[in-house]
Amino acid sequence: MPQGISRPPLTARCGKRWPTPRGPPIITPLDKSLAPFSSDPMTEPRTPSYSRIETRYILAPHQVNALGTAFGGVIMSWIDTVAAMTAQRHCHGVVVTVGIDKISFEAPINIGDHVILKASVNYVGKTSMEVGVLVSKENPMTGEEARTTTAYLTFVQLDENGVPAGVAKLVAETNEDKRRYENAKLRAQARKELLERIKK
Repeated sequence: MPQGISRPPLTARCGKRWPTPRGPPIITPLDKSLAPFSSDPMTEPRTPSYSRIETRYILAPHQVNALGTAFGGVIMSWIDTVAAMTAQRHCHGVVVTVGIDKISFEAPINIGDHVILKASVNYVGKTSMEVGVLVSKENPMTGEEARTTTAYLTFVQLDENGVPAGVAKLVAETNEDKRRYENAKLRAQARKELLERIKK
């Protein structure tokens, strides 16, 4: 553990012992005092399942518009959060969002709906990676589920100097992983070609 950082007391007020923390902490760019930086990036190949995340929220009244459906910005914030955590799990380092290639709102989300977000790394370049996020809603009363939103985000890993660092390679396991990898590769190439054409 870094110098100057103390763990919480092992005994709670009720007298029970807290479980010993496991695994690296979740690091954000503002938590530099806690960041386990290394001059050599962790470059062991990893699979999409290694870093895949699924989480859920409930849509509250203060998160909706005049129609009673979710503000797009709320969903975008949740997407960015879960995608960033997925990217961090893949590279075990500090990451920043550099772009959203595409976000599609396919169906509205209503007050009280459970919002399910699934994120996985689709493609990895030298210093960047694409994370895909699928959002669906679930009616907690009926269990009915429907797809609502999809998004593709690009992240870059940074070293202790804020400079892009090498990212661990991605090894596609399943046919679905391979399909996502190839599609993400095409998107990355299209972005690069478009940027070059705009510069000219």
